[in-house]
Amino acid sequence: MKTHANIPIFVPHMGCPNACVFCNQRTISGHNVPDFTKVRAEIENALATVDAGRTAQIAYFGGSFTAIDRKDMIYLLSVAKKFTDDGRVESIRISTRPDCIDEEIIEILRSYGVKTVELGIQSISEKVLLLSGRGHGADCCKRAAELITGAGMEFVGQMMTGLPGSTKEDEIRTAIAIADMGAVAARIYPTVVFKGTRLAEMAEKGEYIPMSREEAVDRTEAAFEVFAERGIKVIRIGLQSGEALVSGEEIACGDYSEAIGEMCISRYFEKKISALCKDISGGDVTVYCNPRRVSCAVGYKGGNKEKIKEKFGLRSIRISPCDGLSEFEIRINTNQRS
Repeated sequence: MKTHANIPIFVPHMGCPNACVFCNQRTISGHNVPDFTKVRAEIENALATVDAGRTAQIAYFGGSFTAIDRKDMIYLLSVAKKFTDDGRVESIRISTRPDCIDEEIIEILRSYGVKTVELGIQSISEKVLLLSGRGHGADCCKRAAELITGAGMEFVGQMMTGLPGSTKEDEIRTAIAIADMGAVAARIYPTVVFKGTRLAEMAEKGEYIPMSREEAVDRTEAAFEVFAERGIKVIRIGLQSGEALVSGEEIACGDYSEAIGEMCISRYFEKKISALCKDISGGDVTVYCNPRRVSCAVGYKGGNKEKIKEKFGLRSIRISPCDGLSEFEIRINTNQRS
C-alpha cells in the first residue's frame, strides 16, 4: 500500500486581506517571503527525498494562497501542475480563508488540478469571529465550503480553540459545523498568544485570558471527539513546533505545550476506556485497540492506565494491540474478583 508525502511550500501571510488578533504568520511558519523563482527547485529537492512507492502532494501553506497577487498565484499553480502532469506528483493542495474563495477562484483552482483546499474557518460563532478580527461571518465559511465541495475538491476544515469570547460549547458547535460542511479532514489549533499580536496586547490589558494547559486539553479534546466519532481524520492538533515555539521566545503568555496533540488524543482514549469500565469493580482488565493507537490508549506519560486503575479499583489493566480493530475502536476483557 502506497503512503503519502507532503511537499510544503510556505507563502506566509502574503495577500491576506486581514490582520486577525492572534496572527503572527512569520513566527508560525518560520519563513520569510519566498522567492518564487526557487519554488521549482525546492519541489525537485523534496521529491529526491521521497521514498519509492510513496505518492507526493505539493501543498501551498502558511497564508491565504488565493488572496496573493493573481499572477503569482497562477505562476505557483502552473509550477505545481507541471509536476502533476508528468506524474511525479499526485496532487496539489492549498490553504486559504473563507472570504478568499469565490466562483472565479474555484474555477482557477480546478483548471490547475487542485485536489484539496484547507479552509481557515476557526469558529462559526459570530461573536468569536468579530472579537478575533476575522473580517467575515459564519455564512461566508459555509458558502466557501459549498463552493469547494461543489467543485469536486476535498474540503479540509481548520478550527481554533480558546479564541476571544469562545467557549467549549462554541468549539463543539464549530467542529460539528465543519463535519456537516463535508470536511474530509480537519486541523485543530489551540490558541497560542504570540508576541507582537493584538491578542498579546489584549492579554496584557486583561481583556483576554489564555487557556490553562488543562483547559486547552479539555476543550481541544472535545472538538477532536466530534471529528473522531464522525470518522473525519484530524491531520494535526497544535502548531508545528518551530524553534521559536519550542524555546518559547516568541510566546507572550500562556502555557503552551508542543505535546498538546498527544495529550488530547490520550484524553479521548481515557474517556472511551472509562466508558467501557464503568460497570466494573475490581479485577483485571485487558484493553484491546488498534496497534497504531496503543501509546494513545496507554496515555500521555502512561497516565491513562494509572487513572483508570485507580478510578475503578482494578487489580491490573493491560493494553494490547488487536489488528482487527479500527483506529479508535476499543474492546475490553475482564476477570473480575469473585
